[in-house]
Amino acid sequence: MSPNSATPRASRARRGTAPSRRSSLSGLGPLPWIGPAVLLILLVVLWPVYEMVHTSVLRISTSGFVRGSAGLDKYRKLFGETDLGHVLLATVIWTVVVVGLTMVLSLALAQLFNQHFPGRRLTRWALIAPWAASVLMTAIGFKWMLNQTAGVLNTAMTDLGLIDGPQDWLGRPGTAWPWMMFVAVFVSLPFTTYTLLAGLQTVPGEVYEAARVDGASTWQTYLRITLPLLRPAFLVGVVINLINVFNSFPIIWGMTQGGPSSATATTTVFMYQLKSTDIGESAAMSVVNFALVVLLVLVFLKVSRWNEEES
Repeated sequence: MSPNSATPRASRARRGTAPSRRSSLSGLGPLPWIGPAVLLILLVVLWPVYEMVHTSVLRISTSGFVRGSAGLDKYRKLFGETDLGHVLLATVIWTVVVVGLTMVLSLALAQLFNQHFPGRRLTRWALIAPWAASVLMTAIGFKWMLNQTAGVLNTAMTDLGLIDGPQDWLGRPGTAWPWMMFVAVFVSLPFTTYTLLAGLQTVPGEVYEAARVDGASTWQTYLRITLPLLRPAFLVGVVINLINVFNSFPIIWGMTQGGPSSATATTTVFMYQLKSTDIGESAAMSVVNFALVVLLVLVFLKVSRWNEEES
């Protein structure tokens, strides 16, 4: 057999292997592309959840040594805590108030920044400042501003005659909660405002022109056109804020550490407080906290009917 006759057969054999390799890769579908993301989710999300649940059924000493299985004893101990009911109620109020105020104020700011006015670019940049700074740093800054002896708020209000003397703003739950909610709204506004602003800028101008031609008033246009078309961005803002605010730790810990006792603690802070006395009980609180935030998001998505098309 001559070399010339073998070469075409070898080339045909080589050409025949390429389609088989492509067909084997195509059989995997999108797995090669989403594989790294799935692996990252397994390592960053599912593995910590498994460890959290596993730790909650162990008896662990304060020094970190496993002393055996505890079964459901840590959950029984957790649900027997006298502060748990108050902490759960405070967490719900904290989440609803902060998310509600954030969405209302962000909607107003997004509507303002969507208009053309002098200095719009500068004000948009200024809004990013609370977002760019560390949340813990912002919380500590407000803590010093509200300090009873050296805080600028007490000094200014005393000089203006608004109060008779320095107030311990963060020492009492009645005044600590409103200030912590203020800081939480303050740091949540930038992201939510820009999310809603992006949604507003996707609304076609021709829709507003058609509404004006039909004689719709400004309020009717806003209710029947702007808000329905803004619904996807609004849902994204609400869901992300629900998760962030429910799990908020730096603001409360930086300003009051959940004290006095657990009077200004949410479930996340309460979980950290339990860590100093019982690691297993703290892990049980973590499991409950995780289940609550998932349930909260699912209930909201169900009520809002997020996956239904607008008629």
